[in-house]
Amino acid sequence: MHVGLGLSFQNLIAGQTDAQVYRNELQLAGRAEQVGFDSVWTPEHHFTDYMLTPNVTQFLSWVAGRTSRVKLGTMVTVLPWHDPLRVAENFTLLDHLSEGRAVLGIGRGLGRVEFDAFRTPMAESRRRFTEYTEAILTGLETGVMEYDGALYKQPRTHIRPGPYASFKGRTFASAISPYSIDLMAKLGVGLMVIAQKPWEMVKNEIVGYRQRYFAVNGTPAPKPILNMFVAVNEDPAEAQRMREVYLQRYARSTVEHYEFGNVGFAEIEGYEYYAGLARNIEKHGLEKFNGFLADLQVWGTPGEVAEKLIKYVDYLDAGALLVMLSYGGMSADVAKRNYDLFVSSVLPKLKRYDVGGDIGVLSSPETAATAAE
Repeated sequence: MHVGLGLSFQNLIAGQTDAQVYRNELQLAGRAEQVGFDSVWTPEHHFTDYMLTPNVTQFLSWVAGRTSRVKLGTMVTVLPWHDPLRVAENFTLLDHLSEGRAVLGIGRGLGRVEFDAFRTPMAESRRRFTEYTEAILTGLETGVMEYDGALYKQPRTHIRPGPYASFKGRTFASAISPYSIDLMAKLGVGLMVIAQKPWEMVKNEIVGYRQRYFAVNGTPAPKPILNMFVAVNEDPAEAQRMREVYLQRYARSTVEHYEFGNVGFAEIEGYEYYAGLARNIEKHGLEKFNGFLADLQVWGTPGEVAEKLIKYVDYLDAGALLVMLSYGGMSADVAKRNYDLFVSSVLPKLKRYDVGGDIGVLSSPETAATAAE
């Protein structure tokens, strides 16, 4: 199984500086290849303590310069916040710097604080995401950006340096709403599953996605990537405490950042799904929903954690697993212990488990050069 490391760069500890957060997280990232992870990822977020990750490709370039093997992924780059031409340039350059190890993760975003600061209307995000994705994926294959859409218009422009290799098979999108999942199938993009829904609902949506993908593209869909927050300890009682403290705190920070309790989503085009989520929170209470989000993650002894992760991978027929091991206000010492125990006692079991392939099948540079011509 492909197992990647996710870094969250959360700053939820009172008195902790952003410099300390970066020092601690970079130490974990810098060891990732040495200890056996297959990839390194981070989300894109701005302006708050939720996650200090404003420039993901810059961070991944730092990782690229210290490694030779691990793949480098975004979970995700939020397209409506960017000029599509710059996104294509950034990933093309990252691919050259890493000799073809970049994995493009894309999404349309949900944080209102971020949309507001970027002066981007949330109601346009679905349409912008669709147009931007079409333009970027074509540009990454051909080396030429050109698009004439309702919201995005780009005169014919060559990307330099040109594409290092095709991004087919190594492009994934975070999709939560049913519309987004259908859109990914139409665009020929793989799915990245971030646990925020009941697993049975997620599985049913993936089944629908696979059927739609095959109908549109004539080939089987890529296996999804599964992203999980993990707490592991040899002592079952301490593992349970980590669930109560750190997974709950992560869940609470997510609910607050995304305003999951905001019924006003019903008035924003493309976010109607989240209005239903807000009504559910209003009915059952915020703390119950925080607990629900925490319980979607994985905690326990090393044996329990390995068993649970494999169970979820099998349930979704996932092709790769990404684990977050530092989050929710963990101190540097707690995060390091969580990381080290996972690496020594869980990671080997996961890597021995065969899921039938790897993500990011890399075509040769010559193939990309031919496509660009």
